Amino acid sequence: MATFRAALMQLSNLTVSGIRKNYDLDELPERLETAQLPALLVMPIELDRRLLFQRREDGLQTAAFSGAAKTISYRVTHQLLHAPLGTGLGLRSHLPRMVELIDNYIATISADVTLGDSLLSPVRLNVEPGIFPFAGGEFYGCAFRHSWLLEA
Repeated sequence: MATFRAALMQLSNLTVSGIRKNYDLDELPERLETAQLPALLVMPIELDRRLLFQRREDGLQTAAFSGAAKTISYRVTHQLLHAPLGTGLGLRSHLPRMVELIDNYIATISADVTLGDSLLSPVRLNVEPGIFPFAGGEFYGCAFRHSWLLEA
């Protein structure tokens, strides 16, 4: 039985082509410099309060079945930060590379859908490209919203 923390560590250990650094929970930077990008950040917390309240029922759910294993459903964001907002020629100059990084991410997660057997079932993934706040700045990027099922 894998713990939530073990699954998060597996997520931070993914090697995605084109990503400079994949930050684990205890490595999250206070600031991100352009030289550190593109980066992936393990975020088991929703920083956008609007989304938190819209989706709070998906956050942590428990379901116990008579005679079967107890399970917990987790929702985790793996945040891709590609480039600071307003750099280059704007979105036009960043979008092609960002789409390539999204494809690389999907290929990597497709090769290990249970994160080294940390999950009871394959990860369910929503891909949400956009502009995201982090450490006082805004970045072009993508939120990979994972839905996980782990044994309690």
